[in-house]
Amino acid sequence: MRVALFGYQTWGHRTLRALLESEHEVVLVVTHPKSEHAYEKIWSDSVADLAEEHGVPILLRNRPDDQELQTRLKAAEPDIIVANNWRTWLPPEIFELPKYGTLNVHDSLLPAYAGFSPLIWALINGEKEVGLTAHMMDADLDAGDIVLQRATPVGPTDTATDLFHRTVDMIGPITVDALALIASGRTDWVSQDRARASFFHKRSIEDSLINWDWPAEDIERLVRAQSDPYPNAFTFHRGERIRVVKASVSKACYGGTPGRIFIREGQGVVIVAGADARTGRNRGLVIERVRTEDDTEYAATDFFRTMGGYLKSS
Repeated sequence: MRVALFGYQTWGHRTLRALLESEHEVVLVVTHPKSEHAYEKIWSDSVADLAEEHGVPILLRNRPDDQELQTRLKAAEPDIIVANNWRTWLPPEIFELPKYGTLNVHDSLLPAYAGFSPLIWALINGEKEVGLTAHMMDADLDAGDIVLQRATPVGPTDTATDLFHRTVDMIGPITVDALALIASGRTDWVSQDRARASFFHKRSIEDSLINWDWPAEDIERLVRAQSDPYPNAFTFHRGERIRVVKASVSKACYGGTPGRIFIREGQGVVIVAGADARTGRNRGLVIERVRTEDDTEYAATDFFRTMGGYLKSS
């Protein structure tokens, strides 16, 4: 089939690479310009550079709402559009243009975690598995009929970085396999159960701020979800922002006020956590390693030399 790609960053790069290595012909690539957004500078393999290396025509757009793009797309005569990590809504005059419509590859098990940063949100929320969905695009974002899904389990120590590498390796196979099903004439796709749908916004630095009213188990997952090279989970100690780069849930229960720097346990320092920490029935968060604003990393037992005081939100 003749394929046009709408894609960005490493997700789009892997999709384009798989298409270039397949039997399909890539006739046009549409991608976003480079961004300074903290999360868009991560996993930023260039779709444009890869397309240029292979002589594929390229359009750079922030939004797909101009006449030149539609004219170029029609002239390319794609049989199908494939989209992966395209960051804005595609209008019907684009996604309905090709004979077979538009296949979108999204890194969650839809209908849950539509929208942005699904791996990070899923890890924070303690999901047991993550994965990819190849679905036909319709007028609602990430809501079209499902062609294929592939899942991978989330382990107890997995970070968002681990999950990224695991799922990004699945992009090529699910894209090529979904295109094969479409080319075969299949149309019996699975409708999404909208009662199970959830939609998440883009993450920003504010979303990495630790809330000590959360249970320790939730904060520990936040730390793993904000693993390098993502902006780390952070808190404030004596007015200075510190990043928490390694943590675990305490073995013992600790009572008091959330955010209290309490006691050493194992290889770290326990911080009291949970809105109901006053009951003494909660586990604490054992901070094991931190980084200061000058990017110096410390063992928590070296950084917190005396107990007492609080970690705060500002």
